[in-house]
Amino acid sequence: MRQPGFVDPDERYQLLSENGDPLVKLAALIDFEAFRPKLSTALKRSDGSKGGRPHYNPVLMFKILVLQTFYTLSDTATEFQSRDRLSFMRFLGLGFEDAAPDRHPG
Repeated sequence: MRQPGFVDPDERYQLLSENGDPLVKLAALIDFEAFRPKLSTALKRSDGSKGGRPHYNPVLMFKILVLQTFYTLSDTATEFQSRDRLSFMRFLGLGFEDAAPDRHPG
């Protein structure tokens, strides 16, 4: 029996994959980066010269909308799940140290 200790994230991700994580399959089927030009054009954001909160990656936000639709989640539930679930973190490309987008500005 293994001693309890620090958990290797790669081992956890491997176990999720072996158990049929549907988000791995989805990410393999869809090239989300292909949507970046259209998303960037549609969002037309300010250049940030006047300050304010930095913008989130448009592909990340699109993937969050996919998760909300796929799992029928509210903004609040999506925020929580994006911080809590390894499968969501991997799908979104977030590490443990990365902040997940939140529903509140500031």
